[in-house]
Amino acid sequence: MSHIVGSLGLSKRKACILVDLSRTAYGYEPHREDDTMLRNRLRELAGQRKRFGSPRLHIMLKRENLVVNHKRTERIYREEGLALRRKRRRKGAAGSRMIIPATERPNQKWSMDFVTDSTVTGRRFRALAIIDDYSRECPAIEVDTSMGGARVVSVLERLADIRGLPEVITVDNGPEFAGRAMDEWAYRKGIKLSFIRPGKPIENAFAESFNGRLRDECLNTNWFLSVKHARGIIESWRKDYNTVRPHSSLGGLAPQEFMELDGRAKMQVALRLG
Repeated sequence: MSHIVGSLGLSKRKACILVDLSRTAYGYEPHREDDTMLRNRLRELAGQRKRFGSPRLHIMLKRENLVVNHKRTERIYREEGLALRRKRRRKGAAGSRMIIPATERPNQKWSMDFVTDSTVTGRRFRALAIIDDYSRECPAIEVDTSMGGARVVSVLERLADIRGLPEVITVDNGPEFAGRAMDEWAYRKGIKLSFIRPGKPIENAFAESFNGRLRDECLNTNWFLSVKHARGIIESWRKDYNTVRPHSSLGGLAPQEFMELDGRAKMQVALRLG
């Protein structure tokens, strides 16, 4: 526009008439909002939650009413150099996709599995994670150096007093789950143990996914001085996972936030994601 004014010697008014542009639009200068507060908070959250990418950080900023548009978060996220290094996935043979039947209520179906780690002194420990397939809530992560079937039963009995028991529990074929202690306990309680096929961890997808998050966001980002120290850190992470951490399959809600919704709101979340 300025070259028309200069080269033809026209006034701004006549130049605007020539190109069919209002004088208001000609004089408009785009104004970018001050991002200082948003940038500072984004850096702070990214420092606290080192394995969160832009989408989850955006949800947390939105909860604090600091941002609405996800594109703005993504732009600042890139400008601040906060992008995560993603691991390359190994290419494997193509297989059939397994469709897991949807659950309709809490305590309908749980999933359980172990994950292993060690302290700074090299002492190995195991963590038994239990997941409610419906709400994605984790009612317990039991941590110890060894854990047999009787110990697994005691953990489940403890949960029974707090929140009841499920109708079905999905587990692998490890001796802790396939042994006599679990078999007799499940029979007495009228609970079905659903064993996945050997070499098919995808059939225990909820536990596998949860343990992946546990390792990525907690085990791999902390040094454990002792098993007791590990137990405390893992328990803190579990509580944060249930109450704060946005979950993509729950529409960005934490599991307990999702459970506080009424039936219609839960259905709307399911339809939006489905």
